Amino acid sequence: MEVTLQKKEEILKKWEKNPMLKPRLAKVVVNFGVGASGERLEKGVKVLETISGQTPVKIRAKKTIRDFGIRKKEPIACKVTLRGEKAKEFLRKALEAVDFKIKASSFNDYGNVSFGIKEHINLPGVRYDPDLGIFGMDVCISIERPGYRVKRRKIRRARIPERHRVHRDEAMVYLMEEFGVKIET
Repeated sequence: MEVTLQKKEEILKKWEKNPMLKPRLAKVVVNFGVGASGERLEKGVKVLETISGQTPVKIRAKKTIRDFGIRKKEPIACKVTLRGEKAKEFLRKALEAVDFKIKASSFNDYGNVSFGIKEHINLPGVRYDPDLGIFGMDVCISIERPGYRVKRRKIRRARIPERHRVHRDEAMVYLMEEFGVKIET
């Protein structure tokens, strides 16, 4: 499902008419699924820290899988959440690694996008270090409108109505306009 030119113009007019409807980048989550604890995970943490500029959090296994040698509550991955300018800066690098192309199937109905990068050395400005190795990563993008804080705040929390949620087409148009992304079918 691709956004047609007419639909794109309609969405842009709606945003111009009411600035509270224009989406914004909420956060970017970068995940390294290493699959094992120990030295390889520590190397992954080090790589993620140099790429993102923030200290990553280790993620623990939810259940034991004997075939993979994973025990419950064993750290097997790491992730970092980026917001604001850091998120935009990292997202530009990540999109450059995939040639600014994202599949339409990567978008969900609520304004979230996910894509993968096979090797972290594909990011611009990152060099290969033989001591660390090569890691793949998942990049998850959350897009929301102004006013979404109402859903997360502690006092007087409330639902966000369907008309104020970011939909799939709007997320596509936002990424096309802000970052120059091409949507592939």
